[in-house]
Amino acid sequence: MVNDTIADMLTRIRNANLSRHQIVQVPATKITRSIIRVLQEEGFIYEFEEIDENLRNYLLISLKYKGKYKEPVITALKRISKPGLRVYANHKELPKVLGGIGIAIISTSKGVMTDKKARYNGLGGEVLCYIW
Repeated sequence: MVNDTIADMLTRIRNANLSRHQIVQVPATKITRSIIRVLQEEGFIYEFEEIDENLRNYLLISLKYKGKYKEPVITALKRISKPGLRVYANHKELPKVLGGIGIAIISTSKGVMTDKKARYNGLGGEVLCYIW
């Protein structure tokens, strides 16, 4: 049993990216589904599909690469708020990742969204991770 499903998901994506895999399998939860949906909207992954298998749900994620040498679109993923130390920010204190090049994924009262969308809607929340 994994305690931190978000960190597990980010590590699986990071490892698959480093070894240039096309797809990666991640356990499906509400929060991982929401984060993957944000990644797809922002163009970091192609698509994802949910698989039901023997009472276990998985997400199959198609990773995105660019160029002739298959350079990963996702350069880095960093977990910010951890189970031992939660990190919260109001809409004025939301972080900008690499001056706006990357995104911060925020869990707000209106759902999981990027830092730009949360800032636009005037929402704060838990800063889950940075992706660039």
